[in-house]
Amino acid sequence: MSQAKQDFLEASKTFWNPNKTQFWQDAGVDLVIDRREGYCLYDMDGKRLIDVHLNGGTYNLGHRNAELIEVLNAGARRFDMGNHHFPALARTALAESLAECTPEGLQYTIYGAGGAEAVELAIKSARNAMQKRKIVSIVKAYHGHSGLSVKTGDERFSKTFLSEDTLDEFIQVPFNDLTAMEDALKGRDVAAVIMETIPATYGFPMPHEGYLPSVKALCEKYDVLYIADEVQTGFMRTGEMWGITKYGVTPDIMVIGKGVTGGMYPISCCVVNERAGQWLKKDGFAHMSTAGGAELGCIVALKVLEITQRPEVVSMVSYISDFIRAGLDEIQQQYPQFFTGIRQNGVIMGLEFNDPEGAKPVMKHLYANGVWAIFSTLDPSVLQFKPGILMTQELSEDLLRRVEISIGRAAEEIMGGKRQQVA
Repeated sequence: MSQAKQDFLEASKTFWNPNKTQFWQDAGVDLVIDRREGYCLYDMDGKRLIDVHLNGGTYNLGHRNAELIEVLNAGARRFDMGNHHFPALARTALAESLAECTPEGLQYTIYGAGGAEAVELAIKSARNAMQKRKIVSIVKAYHGHSGLSVKTGDERFSKTFLSEDTLDEFIQVPFNDLTAMEDALKGRDVAAVIMETIPATYGFPMPHEGYLPSVKALCEKYDVLYIADEVQTGFMRTGEMWGITKYGVTPDIMVIGKGVTGGMYPISCCVVNERAGQWLKKDGFAHMSTAGGAELGCIVALKVLEITQRPEVVSMVSYISDFIRAGLDEIQQQYPQFFTGIRQNGVIMGLEFNDPEGAKPVMKHLYANGVWAIFSTLDPSVLQFKPGILMTQELSEDLLRRVEISIGRAAEEIMGGKRQQVA
């Protein structure tokens, strides 16, 4: 590590975030991101990393995508953030485009600057429409860190700031458990169910056959709105524009973030149907966000929608997901006692390891071998593995070679230690 990098990391501990900076160093990840291009990151010391974390899908189209840079630069010659109180060309154009490409019935777009704000908007819209307060989410859920959104998630994120639910307004049930879901809804006092289509921070457990449509049916039975959190599963990552439509569900509200920014300008969207958006006709000033729907962000997002829906991109997602899966299957066959499973829907993947924290050493060895992926915070036995939707075959082959070496080294580190303990 260069002296300049050491000095920078010390400054980060002093002025930015001491615990987080030290955590990564202790984990063997001394990353300070400098140059970035396509699906590669470059450390300030020059080390190249293939990025299959993508900051949760933010860099779905790669880092500094040339087309997005072009529209952002062109937009900045005429526009800025704009004024959130007034109609704006780009803001309305994006809302109209979202109404066209999102599930049937979703009409109004309410803007935020980040995913957590969009979740707040979803919850507030549901409460207003239903005139009920309770919200049901999934055990080990994650929907953001803000005031309402943090209450829908695991206490790992709420207790630090004394944000736990103390009024029994936020209920959690296990994923894939329809009995528990019905028990939570049958009192008819719930405003909405909110779920990530495939829970990311929980390690991408896949919905059981028929689970999501059955949850939607329960919502209809007990007069509850269905909020689909598509922040990490949208924008073609499942091979369809929105993960929820792949499961045959039409939500009442959909939350969009991360990928919609193109990694270039902060923006998030809460898209609602007529029922959930009725407050917009009564008091459009009920929610305000200075940076929500910033015009430059809308210009970038419009281009993101256009790129993502190109026929050749749809074909590429299918090809890359099959190609990488085939390579991962071969690696798994080499280390079946350690690398025990692959959760997958398109380029959404979770790699399962036979150790409660097995994804952590895998992450460390991947980093040493030029790949950046991250363990699942709420299930560190699973590695989040998220290739981009424009990955080339050449880069995918390079990625798989590095993954094979890294998993082999992690297997020896973990399983070798277990063999010694048994002996």
